[in-house]
Amino acid sequence: MTTDTDTDSDTAEPTLTIDELAARAGVTVRTVRFYGTKGLLPPPVIGPRRVGRYGQQHVARLALIEELQHQGMTLAAIERYMAQLPPGLSHHDLAIHRAVVASWAPDTVETVSAAELRRRAGRPLTEDEVERLCAMNVIRRDGESYRVDSGLLRLAVQLLDVPLSEQAILAARRVLIEHSRAAAHELSQLFRGEVSERAEEDVKSLSAHMQPIVVQALLTTFQRSLREEVHQWLDVSLDLSEEGISEEGISEEGVSEEGRSS
Repeated sequence: MTTDTDTDSDTAEPTLTIDELAARAGVTVRTVRFYGTKGLLPPPVIGPRRVGRYGQQHVARLALIEELQHQGMTLAAIERYMAQLPPGLSHHDLAIHRAVVASWAPDTVETVSAAELRRRAGRPLTEDEVERLCAMNVIRRDGESYRVDSGLLRLAVQLLDVPLSEQAILAARRVLIEHSRAAAHELSQLFRGEVSERAEEDVKSLSAHMQPIVVQALLTTFQRSLREEVHQWLDVSLDLSEEGISEEGISEEGVSEEGRSS
């Protein structure tokens, strides 16, 4: 039995065996099978020799389940939560759900051993990759142990495989921090005016309810905005390719005289 969305990129063939999936997610094979029987994971694609293959949707679902467990949800509550998810979600959509769930929890920085760091990363880490995580300020050496920002670790580990330089990743981090802080400041000023005359308990209740909603709104808005930017970028690149205009034919003001169509 197969599914349409359990692939590495939601279009390619799934590549992970159950052992590889368990290692990637930092769980046991028995746990993967148990979640499968509970309907929390879609069935694998059955390949040659009747070997089940898993993809990024399975990895994303396991990460979401782990986050729900961290929030103290029981198995029954997790089953209800997962059953309410819209069908056909991609692993990117599931990552957004996990980010929203994680936003409910307080900031968590823990001291862990090197072995525990690699277990939480869900994959082996070379010394060079550990140094890159340190440079991203996601982990910090503390003697033989590491101080780990649990909320950012899985995201940072995914970035290790992205074909971007460390400088570009750090620059992107600065942009995100700068603009997210600005948005948080403006939103807090807006909400402050709404609750200025209310009791302290009402303010705390509103804050608890608004935080996941605001995070979901920011994530959704950013995702759509980024998609539009990428589409515009690709559309321009395709148009230039079709017209035979090279990148050198583009100036800061647009297409230079040499690159204009007659």
